[in-house]
Amino acid sequence: MSEVTNITELPFYFILTGIPGLEAMHIWISIPFCCLYTISIMGNTTILAVIWTESSLHQPMYLFLSMLALTDLGLTLTTLPTVMQLLWFNVREISFEGCFAQVFFIHTFSFMESSVLLAMAYDRFVAICRPLHYASILTETVIGRIGIAIVIRCVLAVLPSLFLLKRLPFCHSHLLSHSYCLHQDMIRLVCADTRINSWYGFVLVLLIIVLDPFLILISYGLILHSVLGTASRAERFRALNNCLSHILAVLVLYVPMVGISMAHRFARHAPPLVHVVMANIYLLSPPVMNPIIYTVKTKQIRQGIYRLLSQGKAN
Repeated sequence: MSEVTNITELPFYFILTGIPGLEAMHIWISIPFCCLYTISIMGNTTILAVIWTESSLHQPMYLFLSMLALTDLGLTLTTLPTVMQLLWFNVREISFEGCFAQVFFIHTFSFMESSVLLAMAYDRFVAICRPLHYASILTETVIGRIGIAIVIRCVLAVLPSLFLLKRLPFCHSHLLSHSYCLHQDMIRLVCADTRINSWYGFVLVLLIIVLDPFLILISYGLILHSVLGTASRAERFRALNNCLSHILAVLVLYVPMVGISMAHRFARHAPPLVHVVMANIYLLSPPVMNPIIYTVKTKQIRQGIYRLLSQGKAN
């Protein structure tokens, strides 16, 4: 009877894993992690502050950029507590409820990243292919509705997977493979039929992870068709240069995503260190790189940062 009780009861905690094989060096490994988290927080906060204070940047492109910065900031702050407390203080336990909350926020913000990039691709399509109707199509009301739709879409996508996972018994080891909680990591610890979870995950991948980049590719196909068909060489260069920041942001998100998917699919027996490094690259690359990309490639953002710094010095 006690055996059955142990199987069906929910665990009170999970155990997080740091960098496999390098546990003795966690304090040194924490330095680059701390630097990356600092860059992400400062970079995305700066972009939000610049867009907020500069009235000239209250345009669709920059409003979507502020959504991307908010998403990156949320993703950073979701993983930071467990990662840094494990590397600094070797605190490896996380409560059952805390783990589920972290899963919810990590996957919601990850899906939001993809959805915002899709919205930004639509913004570029309208700006280049329908320039005369740009202001009338992407009004502040429409942008607000798109933002609300993105949040609702991602929350409704993640919640069912959590409800499906929570009803299952955890009777295997409570040891997770990362320094944060991921759905695919927790599902391994379940000792029941997970076919419904797998099918729902497959549908979710099709509707977000596959559909979003597919629609982004279509938008850029239409942009190329429009630019190559009508514009001069200088206009083509200017139009494609305006899209470069967004293209780089798309690559920063989807290249690690494809890499980690391929590793889970074809390199299951690879050393745990490989999977841990790839997962960290996937979760840290967009929040760290996006502010750098948009600061380097967008003149208006750079000018806004200079003005913000000048005001700070004057005060």
